[in-house]
Amino acid sequence: MKEITIDGVIYIPKSEYKEKATMKKGMRYVIVRTYSAGVFAGYLESRKGQEVVIRNARKLWYWDGAATLAELAVKGVSKPQNCKFPCEVDKIELLQTIEILDCTKVAQDNIMAVPEWSEHK
Repeated sequence: MKEITIDGVIYIPKSEYKEKATMKKGMRYVIVRTYSAGVFAGYLESRKGQEVVIRNARKLWYWDGAATLAELAVKGVSKPQNCKFPCEVDKIELLQTIEILDCTKVAQDNIMAVPEWSEHK
């Protein structure tokens, strides 16, 4: 995705925004925990057994301000400045999924608002 940041606001091309908005339609925003790849949040595109595809996915590498994934899925985090959620990827296929939690709108907005964490400066 070609995006630019101006004064802390991320802008994306209109053509990509339209595609991203269409992707969301009819898809549930979920948190997915896998056996060994970690925890991810995004739009559930498909599930077949333990194989899950999510779109607009962010890895939830470290979170602060939620005691459990269930609380994170309901309330989000209370300390977003301490969280380490790397950049969003368009699509990820996750194997060995062991838990899928539906997110409330409050939690979804909260997760999406956590600043992108990166080792790249």
